[in-house]
Order: sequence, then C-alpha cells, then structure tokens
Amino acid sequence: MIDFVTAENRGTVRWLTLTNAGRMNAVPPTGWTELAEAFTEFERSSSRVLVVRGADGNFCSGADMNRGISDVPSAADNAARMRVTNSAAIALHRLSKPTIAAVSGVAAGAGMNLAIGCDIVLATNTARFTEIFVKRGLTVDFGGTWLLPRLVGLARARELALTGRVVGADEALAIGLVAEVVTAEAIEARATELAEELAAGAPLAQSMIKRALDRSSSMTFEQALSFEEQGQAILLASEDLVEGADAFVTKRSPEFKGR
Repeated sequence: MIDFVTAENRGTVRWLTLTNAGRMNAVPPTGWTELAEAFTEFERSSSRVLVVRGADGNFCSGADMNRGISDVPSAADNAARMRVTNSAAIALHRLSKPTIAAVSGVAAGAGMNLAIGCDIVLATNTARFTEIFVKRGLTVDFGGTWLLPRLVGLARARELALTGRVVGADEALAIGLVAEVVTAEAIEARATELAEELAAGAPLAQSMIKRALDRSSSMTFEQALSFEEQGQAILLASEDLVEGADAFVTKRSPEFKGR
C-alpha cells in the first residue's frame, strides 16, 4: 500500500501532493478515499487555501488501470466502487475555500477532472490534458461531464470527450481550461504567490462567490440576483465587512477572520 496523498501546511496554505511512482501518479484503489479525507480535513482546518499538485513532474494520470480484464467485478461492485470515486469529487466540489491545481506533465482522465475541479488551474508549458476515457472504453467521470462544458462550452467539450485527444498547455490556455501557463521552474513559486493572495481574501465572501458561480448556469438572471441579495445581506452584517471598510479608510491591508 502507498500513501497516495501527503499534506503540508505552509502558513495558511495547505499543499496536497499526489504520489504514485512510476505510474504518473495514477490514483490507486485506496487513493479516492485518501483524496476525499484530505479534502474534508482541509475544509475543517484553519487553512485558507488548498494547492493540489503531483510528484515527479506529472499531475495525475487518472485511475490506475494496472489490472487484468479477468479482475473486473460485477456491475454492482463497479457501481459501489464509483460511489467511492464520486465521494472524492463531491468533497472537492463542496469546498468553501479556494483551491488551486498546479499542473505539470500529464493530467489525464480523472486526473484532468481533478485539476479542472479546482477553482484556478495553473499549468507548466509542458502540461498535457486529456479526457482519455473514450480510448479506454469508458465514459467521462469525476465530474468531467459537468465541469468541462462550463469551462470550454458544449461544442468543444463534446470534441474533447469524444476524441480523447491531448491538449497542450497553450491550447488549454486559449480555450479556458487553465488560467495561466508558466515554466516548470516557476510553477511552485507562482502557485505560492497566488495562494497567498487568495489566503489574504475574505473567507466568507470567497465562499459565497464560489457558491454563486457554481449555480449561475442553472439560474435565471432574476434568480442570480436573488441569490446575490441573500449572500450580500449576510456579508453586510459580518465582521469582515467592518474590517475591510476600516482597512480601506486607513489604507492598510485587511486581516479577515471569516466572521
């Protein structure tokens, strides 16, 4: 058994590193539970921002399929297995705090969807993304059918998912899969800089913004306004608003407490 997920706290930023040596950090059977537990623990912690990365030059190549066809269990067993996988995807999606994926090398299948499931994706100029499922006889999972169209539009999502082709870093930036492309040497420093910027933000406001944006495509304009109204009513009564206003007036950096 390997420890697939390791956590490191750097001030208010938590770094999760995915490790599966020689397998481009493919997720082992126990890895989905490790991911779900790591996301849940981060949500409960005092850490403000989560950075997810892979070890040894790759992000994550998806589920580890290093097993024979004869080992495939029944459909009922597979459904139970997928519920474990889904628990990790749900735990990531429900995080109220900002998340960053720092992608080097390969991000394939569920590994790609783990990356784009984070709020902001940074990539090295050698990063490669692929919804490889169709080339393995599988459908897209780990939330990819929900995430991908929201990032690149339905037409492009269809093309990427139905072909499973590899998308390089420059194209990923052009179509909206990633927010920024940097060199391999610079990605840790850039992820650190961005994480610290996010960590300095107002936690309650960030949580409300995440929820509103996630729901935006399923709401009418009037419903979005109503959701904004409810969220703003809560934030206008928060201690963080008082702190933010005072920091603006006194020309200093605010120190938000999430209250």
